[in-house]
Amino acid sequence: MVGIGGDRVQGPEFSASRLVVSSVVHLRPEEMVLDAMFNGWSAQMLSRGLAPGTVEARAGIVRRFQEFTGEYPWQWGPSDVEDWTTELRSSRSLALSTLRVYQAGLRQFCDYLVDGRYGWAQECMDRFGSHPVQVCHEWNTISHSSEAEARPGVRPLSRAEVQALFDYSDDQVAGAHRSGRKGWQAAWRDAALFKVMYAFGLRRREAALLETVDFQSNPKEASFGCFGVCNVRWAKARKGGVPRRRSVLAVMPWSSGVLEEYVEEIRPLYGPGAGLALWPTERGQRVSPDHVTHRFAEYRDAIGLPKDLHPHCLRHSYVTHLIEDGFDPFFVQQQVGHAWGSTTALYTGVSDDFKNRSLRSALDRLSGRGKAGR
Repeated sequence: MVGIGGDRVQGPEFSASRLVVSSVVHLRPEEMVLDAMFNGWSAQMLSRGLAPGTVEARAGIVRRFQEFTGEYPWQWGPSDVEDWTTELRSSRSLALSTLRVYQAGLRQFCDYLVDGRYGWAQECMDRFGSHPVQVCHEWNTISHSSEAEARPGVRPLSRAEVQALFDYSDDQVAGAHRSGRKGWQAAWRDAALFKVMYAFGLRRREAALLETVDFQSNPKEASFGCFGVCNVRWAKARKGGVPRRRSVLAVMPWSSGVLEEYVEEIRPLYGPGAGLALWPTERGQRVSPDHVTHRFAEYRDAIGLPKDLHPHCLRHSYVTHLIEDGFDPFFVQQQVGHAWGSTTALYTGVSDDFKNRSLRSALDRLSGRGKAGR
């Protein structure tokens, strides 16, 4: 920043005056200033408590935008955002929610550059005769106008569809075992994984990162044995923060049997190299979230379910079926780790049978009142 009389004064820790070395002559000053901008922005995000992975991902988005334009931040204009978004939509067919994340990262980078406390505008004017501006505005970025932007075909699975998925996964185990194929062990693992995802309402990453020590007994429900509580340690982070934790109580009586059989009979076959991972691979690594997606798609297609369905639909199914079974909505909200009940409501797709039973019950109550008033 520049003070009275034109003398440069020190700004915040992540400002241009601290990150740009003015006493050195650089052969490529544009690249030097660009790198300093990214270093300052990354340090600012870390100072705000964002996870390193989030910082790296956001910086990567802006780097790709810079490569797309072939220009530097002090040369960017709003039309560059429009050209970039058009290219992303036409070449990669990204979902609107993903495009919004990209645009939000770019907007935040520009917010940092145009903030007068960091001095980048003056630094760029002094060096290049131009300065950064905010290139993202309400007319060229995607607004968050809907609470749910999932594809219309994404929905909870019916109970019959869940059972068909489980039956098919069990058939893969039996078929591989009968034929002596090597994959029977992995097929058993994946069958148990899908059942646990549904039984505890887990996201695919939450399930993939589970360890054998993440289960414990529930003193209030001894019937579930040592699998009465699932401690989720890698739940979805909030606004770039660290993963949250939650404890999910077992509610489906059959879940403990699935886990007990898998942990005692199948999991040991992977040997000591698997460490604590609940779902190890033959190479001693953990199954990846992408593996969960690919295996689900394979089974989904085999039993003729719609292609819009994906592993997260098991979580939708969990919420829906608990609500249909009469569980308190706030309990369900706590189980799945939603901060707001409205978010849980978006996951719910109660069946026609449930709605008809509810309607019948309400009409019966109203009918009873009418008779009582006569």
